[in-house]
This record gives sequence, C-alpha cells and structure tokens, in this order.
Amino acid sequence: MENNLFQQAKTAVNRITNAQGGAANQKDKQAAQNAIQSAKAESSPEEQQQLQQLEQQLRQHNQLS
Repeated sequence: MENNLFQQAKTAVNRITNAQGGAANQKDKQAAQNAIQSAKAESSPEEQQQLQQLEQQLRQHNQLS
C-alpha cells in the first residue's frame, strides 16, 4: 500500500510545477511544503529520497523558499 501522504506530496508538487507561467500561488506552495514535511514522517527510506527530489523540483521552479 502506497503512503497516502507521500502521494499527496507528489500531487501538490506536480500541481505547482505544471502551473502555467508560474501561476502557483503562495497557498499552493505552502501546501506542497506541508505535504512533503508530513509525508517524511511516515515514509520509507525510498520515499524519503523521492521526497527530497520533489523538494529539489520546487527549488528549481523557484517555488520553495
């Protein structure tokens, strides 16, 4: 069974990185950060590595402060 928090984090990051013209708002950015942090507590080592990659994606899109 896949970690639901992990899936929510992936979905939140995808929503931001796929936003047209940087249209993601601050609420979306914060939601993605929160989802990643919440998922880290419940994730396997493999999922934690993927969560780090998601954080890097946000940084690359200048969406993570």
